[in-house]
This record gives sequence, C-alpha cells and structure tokens, in this order.
Amino acid sequence: MPANRKTVTRLDSNYMQEYDAYIERQRRKKKRLVRRLVLFSIIVMIGIGSMATYHVKQRTIHAEKVAEYEQLEEELQNLKNEETNLREEMELLNDESYVLEIARTNYFFSKEGELIFKVPNDDPAY
Repeated sequence: MPANRKTVTRLDSNYMQEYDAYIERQRRKKKRLVRRLVLFSIIVMIGIGSMATYHVKQRTIHAEKVAEYEQLEEELQNLKNEETNLREEMELLNDESYVLEIARTNYFFSKEGELIFKVPNDDPAY
C-alpha cells in the first residue's frame, strides 16, 4: 500500500467546518506572528547597525582629535623652546660686547689697525 493514499473519508459536518475555520485562523495568526517578528528583527538590526556606524564614526573622530591634540602639543613645546631661545638672545643683545662680536663676524667690522681676511669654507676640489 502506498503511504500517500488516504484511507479515511472526510465527513462534511458542521464540526469539521468549524475545525477547518479554527485551523485556518491559527495558520493566519502564526503567519502574522512571523511577519511581526521579522519586521521587529529588521527594525532592531537597523537600530543596531546605525548605532554601530555612529560608534565607529565617533571613534574615528576621537582618534583624529587625539592625533591633532598631540601634534599641537608638540608644536606648543617647540614654540616654547623657540621663545626661550629668543629671550636668551634678547638678553645677549643687551650686552654691548656680544653685539660688537656679531658685527665683527657677520659684517666684517674691524678694530683699528686690524686686517680681516675672508677664508672660503668650501673644501678644495682636488
């Protein structure tokens, strides 16, 4: 005997019609439940995806700001060092003997009776 063959005849009674209607309602109810769950899952996935994207963007912005901060801190330190050097030079420029020494070396000023010879700094080509 084949397994697909029906051996019981279906009665077309009022009870069977109600039972069929009940089964159909349950099937529709289950179908609606699955649709709601799928819709809710999609909404949750969109929410999680958007929050993850936002989080990644914020981490990227934070990393950029930290790098910029470190670069600016380094620049500030360089400027402070330069300021210190310039203040020291200002103090030295207030000294007349230092100014005269600079004038002698850079501008070839000489004392009375002194001869200045300029020696080239280039290495000989031989």
